[in-house]
Amino acid sequence: MFFEDDEDYGEERLVQSTKGEYDFEENVLRPKTLEAYVGQTKVKDNLKTFMDAAKQRGEVLEHVLLYGAPGLGKTTLAHIIANEMGGQLKLTSAPAIERSGDLAAILTNLNEGDVLFIDEIHRLNRSVEEILYSAMEDYALDIIVGKGPSARNIRFTLKKFTLIGATTRAGMISNPLRDRFGIICRLEMYTPEELKEIVLRSARALAIEIDDKAASEISRRSRGTPRIANRLLKRVRDFSTIKGNQKITCEDAKFALEKLEVDELGLDEVDRALLRAMAEKFDGRPVGLETLAATINEDAGTIEDVYEPYLLQLGFIARTPRGRIILRGGYEHLGLKMSEKQREQISLFDKDD
Repeated sequence: MFFEDDEDYGEERLVQSTKGEYDFEENVLRPKTLEAYVGQTKVKDNLKTFMDAAKQRGEVLEHVLLYGAPGLGKTTLAHIIANEMGGQLKLTSAPAIERSGDLAAILTNLNEGDVLFIDEIHRLNRSVEEILYSAMEDYALDIIVGKGPSARNIRFTLKKFTLIGATTRAGMISNPLRDRFGIICRLEMYTPEELKEIVLRSARALAIEIDDKAASEISRRSRGTPRIANRLLKRVRDFSTIKGNQKITCEDAKFALEKLEVDELGLDEVDRALLRAMAEKFDGRPVGLETLAATINEDAGTIEDVYEPYLLQLGFIARTPRGRIILRGGYEHLGLKMSEKQREQISLFDKDD
């Protein structure tokens, strides 16, 4: 069974970077070649070199590890690699491979030059991971048959393939597994200019008419993530269609994004609620994750994995040994004036930092 799996973070948000129900058209928007893939210039250049060299030698591409935040294009790159190398892409996710037998079934069905994509590879079961070692190194599958003194090892030869592992948490991958990847690529957040190009390209693919200023407005609020940019484009299209407009203008984009409660920096109401709780309910003092989660009625893991990363990148909050603290940028974004006590809290953090 091959499918993509994303971690469950409960109720979907329009600006979440994990895949959701909004993204049913995502395959239509995927570029098919490296040339058509926008952004990630260093990663693209290196991958092109590695793929061209492998093709010249008549070999399969070495195993590839892609890591970075959700929605940056890891699965899209896997599609492109398979297309460029002339193999079939098989998609699965680590949580779907529950037993070593599941992995064995997948590996024995691969043909020469195929690409196996395992999403969230850091979540692989340890027993499954150990089976993968010999498959990656020797293109062989070691199966133990029987139990006790009569147990024996049988080795199956696999056809040469390329494994592409994708993860949002590279630090959670075990060293033995990481060492077996010959190519490791880190995907960066996108610039507004790159996202604008993606919005315009997606608009053409979806037969949406949009002007440059509207594309810029959407890209500025997309949190550096193509998946969010495409999602916002489709929702803005809906508002524009209901208004009877054939072409999305900047005014249409601003109106729709205001209705969707996505502000100029891509923050939604949940992000702002988190900042307000830290600034007003806790008066800028350091607050523990569990306390903060209970205050805004959210799961602590969701706050840590989904909400905090972007707020940390913006410099609106910080994690300190004493807890989470809101910084000057967070107050300014909410339009709140800091009290003297709150200024002192920030200055204390600056000294500790």
